[in-house]
Amino acid sequence: MSEKSSVTKNGKTDTSKTLNRRQALGALTVGVGASLAAPSVVRADTKITWKMAMTWPRNAPGVGVNAQRIAEMITAMSGGRLTVELYAGGELVPPFEVFDAVSRGVAQMGHAASYYWQGKNQAFHFFTGVPFGLTVAEYSGWLYFGGGQELWQRAYEPFGVLPFFAGSSGPQAGGWFRKEINSLSDLQGIKMRIAGLGGEAMRKLGVNVVLLPPGEIFSAMQSGTVDAAEWVGPWNDLAFGLYKVANYYYMPAFHEIGPALEATVNKEAYEALPSDLQEIVKRAVMASANESYADFTYGNVKSFAPLLAKEGVELKTFPDEVMQALYKAAEESLVEISETSPLAKEIYDSFTGYRKEANSYAQASDLAALNMRASVM
Repeated sequence: MSEKSSVTKNGKTDTSKTLNRRQALGALTVGVGASLAAPSVVRADTKITWKMAMTWPRNAPGVGVNAQRIAEMITAMSGGRLTVELYAGGELVPPFEVFDAVSRGVAQMGHAASYYWQGKNQAFHFFTGVPFGLTVAEYSGWLYFGGGQELWQRAYEPFGVLPFFAGSSGPQAGGWFRKEINSLSDLQGIKMRIAGLGGEAMRKLGVNVVLLPPGEIFSAMQSGTVDAAEWVGPWNDLAFGLYKVANYYYMPAFHEIGPALEATVNKEAYEALPSDLQEIVKRAVMASANESYADFTYGNVKSFAPLLAKEGVELKTFPDEVMQALYKAAEESLVEISETSPLAKEIYDSFTGYRKEANSYAQASDLAALNMRASVM
């Protein structure tokens, strides 16, 4: 309905009433909009405190240390407007409840690995590590530029959680064993701590798989609860003292060539931040991803010789027979996951298609370069 201006006695148009009505309507509109937006949008000058829960022990090499760096980086980059307080595994919630804590808003951030939540969606495996999968560089390429990040966000969306790539350890170790693995029969019946699809592949070959939080691995090996265990690599394995409870050290890992760490964020809390703080959270995690990989690489390089020098430690590789069987079992698991939902199939197709291309390129690039270097040194 249009408004009409009133006419005064001298014939001039009186717009004052029209303006008053429009101003009142405008004020009402702004007031309603502000009242609706206020609960969900934080003012730019408001100081905010977030909690970050992690799966790892406090100050654990590579993982716990880099989670702390993310918290400190966000706090510093925001000038204290967004302070992130870090909680180690078990301090705020148990290690394997970090995802739920972020989903419920008990913690606004988490630091872990996506395969710990595979009970919610089997497709989560693709965002930590796939046996015989991608290197760190290949993984980050798929996530940042190959559509992987968008698929990851869609997988986490039903839980109100935003995922971010938080770095990698690089190629991990295959694990510590009390007895030498010379054939498939040697795997039958052993109890092994191993996570993710690597554990599923081992299970298909007759291994009794046990999933334990990182902080419980040493005691489980020491007590005989498990006969073998994989953790990360030389740096972490040396720090955790795993050489004290087993002698046979298998490298490299078949199941985690370039596994991804994740920083998760409660979606509602993230969207309530001013745009500049959202960007700080995003870029801080990206910076940490590079720093984390560099940290792991240096730590592993410097720890490798000291670890092998420990009394009784023997460096081994899995026999070809075992590798072929593990590959077949792992690929069967991937196909099974792809059949669980249309999104899982989309993730599977994207990941495996890119992996095939990456493997072809690596033959002429990374692998060829490393073989070239090894041949002359």
